[in-house]
Amino acid sequence: MMAEQKKITAKGGTMRLGVYPCRLDPHSKAFEIYGREMITERHRHRYEFNNRYRKLFQESQMVASGVNPESDLIEIFELKDHPWFVGVQFHPELKSTVENPHPLFVHFVRAALEYRQQFETTRIR
Repeated sequence: MMAEQKKITAKGGTMRLGVYPCRLDPHSKAFEIYGREMITERHRHRYEFNNRYRKLFQESQMVASGVNPESDLIEIFELKDHPWFVGVQFHPELKSTVENPHPLFVHFVRAALEYRQQFETTRIR
């Protein structure tokens, strides 16, 4: 903390900090990645998805595939009919190590390698 910040006590705003539950849609890529319906993930942020726009997002091919069961906040969005488009509200890097990488990272890299392999086998030389 910087010296001039040490005296500040009223910081304003809110921070969503810590571990929160998330229920996954069993027909989603997120469920395929995690292999279970309930997960927990770590948060450290001040922003949330505004549920007033939820219907508009879903009408435009976005899928709310992970939702906090207690607050109804969207934790994971996916793009329909895309090979691998997963956006998350939490920080998967906070639960990832070299020996035990987060499943989202593992599956993303796997999807990228598969895409590259498909591209290389189908491109015209």
